[in-house]
Amino acid sequence: MLNQSQTDFLQACNECAAACLHCVSACLKSDDLTSLAKCVSLDIECAGICSLTASLIAQGGEQTKAACAVCAAACDACAAECAEHKLAHCKRCAEACKRCSEACRSMAM
Repeated sequence: MLNQSQTDFLQACNECAAACLHCVSACLKSDDLTSLAKCVSLDIECAGICSLTASLIAQGGEQTKAACAVCAAACDACAAECAEHKLAHCKRCAEACKRCSEACRSMAM
């Protein structure tokens, strides 16, 4: 059974993955996809890493701490890129990434 900290962590990772995938979808519909290419790339990477990390914590995996460190770095990079764009979905993604990064750092310790 997961404790409250682990449950909160899973929620942060899952919300971040969902926000990143929504951001990808919205960015791909943009008229200026070229300027959003890095955003899309980092969103896809971040969503995958968040999903993997959530899976490891749910399983009690041995590599959870290492995955949390990688996840925090991916979330930081994605948050920084999304924050550069004025689009509402990018701003929401950046906020979700920041929350996930903070949660990952606390789990990586």
